[in-house]
Amino acid sequence: MSIALKLAEIRERMAGAARRAGRKPEEIALMAVSKTHPATAILEALAAGQTLFGENRVQEFAGKRDEVASASTQAKVHLIGHLQSNKAAKAVELFDGVDSVDSLKLAERLNEAAERMGKQLDVLIEINVGGEEAKTGLAPTSNELYALLDGRARLSSLTIRGCMTVPPFTEDPEGARGYFRQLRELREGLRARGGLELEELSMGMSHDFEVAIEEGSTCVRVGTAIFGSRSYPAPYEEPAQ
Repeated sequence: MSIALKLAEIRERMAGAARRAGRKPEEIALMAVSKTHPATAILEALAAGQTLFGENRVQEFAGKRDEVASASTQAKVHLIGHLQSNKAAKAVELFDGVDSVDSLKLAERLNEAAERMGKQLDVLIEINVGGEEAKTGLAPTSNELYALLDGRARLSSLTIRGCMTVPPFTEDPEGARGYFRQLRELREGLRARGGLELEELSMGMSHDFEVAIEEGSTCVRVGTAIFGSRSYPAPYEEPAQ
């Protein structure tokens, strides 16, 4: 099946999930996760009308950026993988948003770089809802989370748009529902506490995005269901997005 047909199928499933939840399909964005796939795959998706993409690594996307930029001025690419603070400046240069801010230090580095470049950068705060040691992200009750939000006045070159999470993997998509609900409820609490809009909830991947939509996701990150399986050098492994 072509990437265009896969995209159409995903969008149809997204619309069905939105209707089941009493939501409007246009309220939910589809991010095509193109990490480890060549620029040609992104171009094929662009030709099918997809404009929002997610990448995991600064260096990997740097090798694709020129080809993507020359093909379309409409493409928006966000960093969704863990970012080391020493690569913050390059990330600000390359990406339209960073959806994986997992520390106050990283937020400060991104803000400094964005200020130097005269850029207003959209960011999401990554929340480790499952408390998994192998995953990055701030704990829902961490003091650092609140310090980051309370310090937003001095992070004036960042626009904190919401939260992102990767829940513990379960074979049954329903196993992720409680984690998605937890993030939505956390977002509501943070809104009430600090007066932030935090309109974005990035949650849901290839195998569980319909459940995520039912629980309030505003952006689902789908990769393998669009571009096919990935191959990683051993021993690296990660859940499909």
